[in-house]
Amino acid sequence: MVRGTRCWGDGDPLIQRYHDEEWGFPVLDERGLFEKLSLEAFQSGMSWRTILAKRDAFRAAFAQFDPEAVASFGDADVARLLADQGIVRNRAKIEATLANARAAVGLRATGEPLEALVRAHAPPPRARPPATWAHVPATVPESLALARELKRRGFRFVGPTTLYALMQACGLVDDHLAGCPARPAVEAARRAAGLG
Repeated sequence: MVRGTRCWGDGDPLIQRYHDEEWGFPVLDERGLFEKLSLEAFQSGMSWRTILAKRDAFRAAFAQFDPEAVASFGDADVARLLADQGIVRNRAKIEATLANARAAVGLRATGEPLEALVRAHAPPPRARPPATWAHVPATVPESLALARELKRRGFRFVGPTTLYALMQACGLVDDHLAGCPARPAVEAARRAAGLG
């Protein structure tokens, strides 16, 4: 339980739980990264709260975000997903998720799976934590480079802003503000994962 004023999310139990228990904590496995990447793409143009509220339905609809299972989805699955009121029913985003699953599975054969590719683009640790949101960028050179590389490998809906949000969500960077009570736990988890 976080005590004190969070850097964001105060007042909404769903958002507070995500802030306190997930945002910034390392997620570096293929399935976890694929899920975060997919949800970040679905969130584009929407509130994160909407996505969090639908996350269980997304997981059920997309085979718990197992890339191999989603890579095998076909036209009938697209039709099923477009009819699923529990998720965001956007054809372009659904088709991008399927394409990204296929691309993630394809990366395995290259010797540089998704988790290695993403981790290779981790920004260097900051000299000091951000004091305000004005000190938190929307993109960094590493998210621009990762966007180019993933697009080259067949991924879609992977712009530099979406990928920086992914980096924040999965702990490649820690953008909890300096005074945020969640920051110490996130930093400890990042150090344990070799990121800090």
